[in-house]
Amino acid sequence: MARVVLNPFGSFGDLHPFLAIAIELNRRGHEAIVATSEIYRDKIVAEGVGFAPVRPDLGALATDAELLRRIWDPKHGPEHLLREILIPNARASYEDVAAAANGADLLLTHSASYGGPVAAQKLRIPWLSVVLQPMVFFSAYDPPVFPAALWIRHVHALRPWAFQITRTLMKLELDRWMKPVRELRASLGLPPGANPALEGQFSPRGTLALFSRHFAQPQPDWPEGVTVTGFVYYDQLGAAIPHFSRTQRETELRQFLDAGDPPLVFTLGSSAVMQAGNFFRESIRAAQSLGMRAVVLTGPLAKPLAILAPTSIFITEYAPYSELLPHAAAIVHQGGIGTTAQSLRAGRPMLAVPWSHDQPDNAENLRRLGVARVLRRNQYTAVRAAKEITKLLGDASYRTSASQVREKLAQENGIDVAVDRIEAILS
Repeated sequence: MARVVLNPFGSFGDLHPFLAIAIELNRRGHEAIVATSEIYRDKIVAEGVGFAPVRPDLGALATDAELLRRIWDPKHGPEHLLREILIPNARASYEDVAAAANGADLLLTHSASYGGPVAAQKLRIPWLSVVLQPMVFFSAYDPPVFPAALWIRHVHALRPWAFQITRTLMKLELDRWMKPVRELRASLGLPPGANPALEGQFSPRGTLALFSRHFAQPQPDWPEGVTVTGFVYYDQLGAAIPHFSRTQRETELRQFLDAGDPPLVFTLGSSAVMQAGNFFRESIRAAQSLGMRAVVLTGPLAKPLAILAPTSIFITEYAPYSELLPHAAAIVHQGGIGTTAQSLRAGRPMLAVPWSHDQPDNAENLRRLGVARVLRRNQYTAVRAAKEITKLLGDASYRTSASQVREKLAQENGIDVAVDRIEAILS
């Protein structure tokens, strides 16, 4: 039996693959501990998995409306996340991860866990880096879509040398921002190391890329030792929303699904939902204008929106994607990697409305697969959404492509590939 500490950071889309791996490690006889935000304690413990708190706590951050607005700014959200949350908390994160990982046999770190690699190096324990979305690799052969400059991918695709210029400029800026992390490493007697947002996040022992090759192909300039596992799925609510009666709402949802034609599904995942704006109201109006039924997953906005909704619209805080999405006529979502993975698994056509961060890049990958149309966040109105959904449903190629991708994903087993690789490192 090995003791493995997993250190994710972020929304359900970030947490869930790590939790799935932890559950499987426990099933195979190991001791898994998920070290992450305090807000997820009950959810993790309910699965029989060990928990250790790591700062910053997303629960505390979620109460700061102005900070959330900055983090989900369409263009500058990634900068605010780095400079206001991740970098200032790097020392606290290191201290917490080091305490949890002391004596561990292996540490798994998330791309946004700047304290994790420092803890692994200081404690001299093996570690594997984990990547959830292809954008993190910043490949010149598959240039990412940056939220601050959506057009720049086309320039890079036509002139790959231009990406090297962009990357160099970006690295210079990130190096300036990362001064507190370098100071942390120096105080611990560690060398400066590579930039933790770029090369420094990748372990020399290897990286688990928890997505499908059918979503993004490996590229020549990825770091050495990358294992593309396939998507790793988990979508149970657990103890995440204490007041939420899952059994009652699941029964009501099944009754709704059985009562008519396949509905549209509208969702912003578990994080962008905190800055939803008019997305849900416009979505309800779009469904009504199309004369279609809809399921709207609103998070904490469910009760006030339910007052406005007709009987053709089912509004709920949460529903497991794996149980809902296969019944959808089409899925309208924000392009988060967790939502994207489950939507591809369901094999339904999509309208992607990316909010920020990696979501524009994920949406572009969906567009290239032929399974989705893309509508910018600032263009999302009931009228435009209805037009895009009409095109989506009126063109059979989207359904065909989505079905073909679903069949390919069904041949993969991301959780087994990931845990097999972990056990190979342990042995």
